[in-house]
Amino acid sequence: MPTTTGSRSSENGSTAPKKSAAEHDTAPAPAPGQELLETAENPRPGLRAYLAVKRAALLARRKALHADPPTAPHRLRARTTAEERSGIRRIRIRHHQILSDSPPDFAGYDLGPASPEIQLGVLSSCLTHIFLIQAADLRVPLDSLEVEVEADQDPRAGQKGFEQVPIYPYNISYTVHVTSPASKERIRELHETVERACPIYNLLANPQNISGRVVLTGSPEQI
Repeated sequence: MPTTTGSRSSENGSTAPKKSAAEHDTAPAPAPGQELLETAENPRPGLRAYLAVKRAALLARRKALHADPPTAPHRLRARTTAEERSGIRRIRIRHHQILSDSPPDFAGYDLGPASPEIQLGVLSSCLTHIFLIQAADLRVPLDSLEVEVEADQDPRAGQKGFEQVPIYPYNISYTVHVTSPASKERIRELHETVERACPIYNLLANPQNISGRVVLTGSPEQI
């Protein structure tokens, strides 16, 4: 294919001299993750700019962890109190609060989702976040991303004739709606990496040991 020489038009219609090879050689390198924004013609604004920022943050975190590796796991905490008169469950996590409530037919006010619904939301949120992290890490461009989680919960569970029905949500499934110019092979690679890396997905997919105790208020006695 013949090469084109001479001037080139700028976005405002004026002309500018074409850069020499030497000038091209000294041009600054693109910022980390910038190539995410240039993988298809007319990209939607979507998530690509955010993925560039996410990649920079990911690389910075890795560098910090390498320089000062942790010596013990982090202890995560959540605390819930039942509000007087209403019974609304107020979940406190660090400086955040989430309300959980029951529908009116179960003495609630429907001011927040029920606990099983929150669990599905947590899985949906975690999968979404890990898709963003891994897309930034693998340099897979995304224009839009949405993760929908569904499960069954049978209100007859534990009753006569339904003793074998789980009391917990079951048949959990998720669907990822993604818009991307990446190939099917790259999206498949991204999906597989997400399932390996997602903490809540693996928490639910693998058996867990849970210990519990009850402490009487104002007494050192435990039950």
